[in-house]
Amino acid sequence: MGKVIWWNMVTVDGFFEGPGNDIGWFVFDEELEKYIRETQEDAKALLFGRKTYQLMAGYWPSAEGWIADFMNGAEKHVFSTTLESADWNNTRLVREKAPEEVSKLKAGKDGDIFLFGSADFAATLVEHDLIDEYRIGLNPLILGKGTPMFKGSGGKLGLTLLEARPLKSGLIVLHYGREQRRI
Repeated sequence: MGKVIWWNMVTVDGFFEGPGNDIGWFVFDEELEKYIRETQEDAKALLFGRKTYQLMAGYWPSAEGWIADFMNGAEKHVFSTTLESADWNNTRLVREKAPEEVSKLKAGKDGDIFLFGSADFAATLVEHDLIDEYRIGLNPLILGKGTPMFKGSGGKLGLTLLEARPLKSGLIVLHYGREQRRI
């Protein structure tokens, strides 16, 4: 069975995106690139909500390098009730029943399924207990405003720290697993 992992870069004050969809603030260096290669290259699928999908699809097809190759070649599923089409390579558009579709996807995959960004879509998955692991790149920065990573989940959810990896840049990569019960 597949495991859904929500990976996001976030500021100390909890924002994964600055005003105007700004994501250019986060720390990206060789050490983080090495971490990403170690943990994400073997992903079996990628999940996106509409907004994150549009940002990614607008950037990665013309980018170069191993991350671009990975992003462009990976199996992708975009969840949206308003998107007309999803033309980025290897992308499937899912218009309804997101929790059911993600459950089917998890059941049909052996390996990691990554969710990037997508705070609104992720809130739905959190509410239905479909996220198995939270990986957060905690950046040494306070934005003051922006889009919060967590937009509400219908109650508290206990998490268990699986790993904390401080990087030389000051970024700390945190891995949390979900507990089996809501608090």
